[in-house]
Amino acid sequence: MAPKSKRLYRLNSGTGGQAKKARPLVGLLVFLFWIAVWTGASLLVHQELLIPSPLAVLRHLWNILRRPDFFGILGKSLLRVLGGYVSGCLAGVIIAVLCGFFRIPDALLSPLVRIISSVPVTSFIILVMLWIPYDYVPVFISALLVTPIVFGNVRTGIRETDPQLLQVAEIYRFSRWKTIRYVFIPSVLPYFYSGALTALGLAWKAGIAAETLALPKFAIGGQMYYSKQYLETADLFAWTAIVVLFSFFFEKLIQFVMKRRKSRTQEVKDED
Repeated sequence: MAPKSKRLYRLNSGTGGQAKKARPLVGLLVFLFWIAVWTGASLLVHQELLIPSPLAVLRHLWNILRRPDFFGILGKSLLRVLGGYVSGCLAGVIIAVLCGFFRIPDALLSPLVRIISSVPVTSFIILVMLWIPYDYVPVFISALLVTPIVFGNVRTGIRETDPQLLQVAEIYRFSRWKTIRYVFIPSVLPYFYSGALTALGLAWKAGIAAETLALPKFAIGGQMYYSKQYLETADLFAWTAIVVLFSFFFEKLIQFVMKRRKSRTQEVKDED
């Protein structure tokens, strides 16, 4: 490496390291900024019914965490949302594989997926409430919202698979399973991860919205509905904060799994 290139490399490495160290501080400053904006809005309106202060929401959040039924409510909502999320991911992958490799399923199922992704969520919730027990409505709705996103990404990954790699697999007479394992799966995985990450937030939104309308037993959405009914705005903010925190936690968890997967794949490549 030339001396100039070395200097540039060191400069870029140093800048990247400083940026990584500064991220937590920047995140904290951004958080404090929006807390200050929230506090200012609350003081300006001066109506806890409309915009409760951060301290009031924190007090209500503490009271919620101390409730004897809190973990039951949280656990049930987690099971519904994550059950719908996993089911939607599986359904999206299966439909994408069928549509990616076969023309007839693609012609039959692709329009249906487009319709699902364009119809308002509320319409589906109301319809599904007529068909299945209320406890399963959030699971179904979460799965319904996740499926089109995962489907679109996985099908794109299948169709974007490098034709040259497929030719090499054909030349070396790879079996169908070997071609899938060593060609298609590595090509599709980044698309799947991207779709799964995007779909996670929608699964939470759709699942909690379905709980708000269906009102199953032990549900965060139900608690939000009752908070609105009894004009407990601070409670509504507190339950919303709980949803946001858990959505953020699972998003970071998926990102961590993705990074571990990529690092393992890179280690295998380096060993080869």
